[in-house]
Amino acid sequence: MIEVTNISKVYQMGTLEVPALRGVSFTIRQGEFVAIMGPSGSGKSTLMNVLGCLDTPTSGTYLLDGISVGELSDGNLASIRSLKLGFVFQQYHLLPRQTALFNVQLPLLYRGVAGRIREQRSRTALTIVGMADRMSHLPNELSGGQQQRVAIARALVGSPSVILADEPTGALDTHTSEEIMALLQRLNREQGLTVVLVTHNPEAAAYAARILTMRDGLLVSDETPNQQLPSIGHPVPMVQDRQDGQDGARWREMAQGGTNQ
Repeated sequence: MIEVTNISKVYQMGTLEVPALRGVSFTIRQGEFVAIMGPSGSGKSTLMNVLGCLDTPTSGTYLLDGISVGELSDGNLASIRSLKLGFVFQQYHLLPRQTALFNVQLPLLYRGVAGRIREQRSRTALTIVGMADRMSHLPNELSGGQQQRVAIARALVGSPSVILADEPTGALDTHTSEEIMALLQRLNREQGLTVVLVTHNPEAAAYAARILTMRDGLLVSDETPNQQLPSIGHPVPMVQDRQDGQDGARWREMAQGGTNQ
C-alpha cells in the first residue's frame, strides 16, 4: 500500500544544505500498524509529512496504492489527503466554539456531503471512539483524552485507508495515553485500518506490530516486537465502505493516470 524508495529530503538554509531524510526505503502493507520512532531531529516528523502528502521529497519515490505521489498536482494531492488519509496530531485542532459533533463533520462538510449523511456518519464515528454521550459538548467541556477521541473520530469520518498519528499521546497522562493507544490498536485490528504512528515513546510504540527506528535522517532498524499488548474493548463498526460513490470515482480516475489535472 505504501512504498517508499530511497527518499531524501534536503532543506536549504541560506547556502547550507541540511539533510532531513537520507535514502529511506520501506513498505507498509494494507492493515499494518507501524510505529516510526526516533529522537528529536531524527527525521521522523519530516517522513510523516511526506507520507501525509504535506511535503514532497527532494529525491526518491513514494507510491500510495500504486500511484506515484510525486507526479500529482496540488489538487490531486489535496484529494488524496481527503479521500485516503486521516490525520491525528498531538494538538487536537478543534474549533473551540463548536460542538464535538460539528467538529467531526468538518471533513465531510468540505467534501460537500449532504447534511443528513454528514451527521449520521459523524455520530457513528463518535460512537466508535466512545464519545456517544459527549456529542453536544464544546472542547473546553472535555478532558484532553476526550478531545483526542473527538480528533480521532474526525480522522475516521471520511473512511480513510490510512490513519497517520503524529505524537497523539504527547499531551496526555499515562493512563489516558494507554486508552488512546488501545483505541488506535482496536481500529487497526477490527476495522482493518492501516495505522502509521510517529512517537518518541517506546510504550506507545509497543502497541504497533512493527517499529521503524530513525536516526540522523536514516532508517536504522525495522523490527517486529516479540509480544503485543492485548486489544482492549469491543469490536468497532465500520463508518462506511471506503472509497465509494463520487469519492471512489475520483480515486480511480487518479489511479488510471489522471495525475496532472
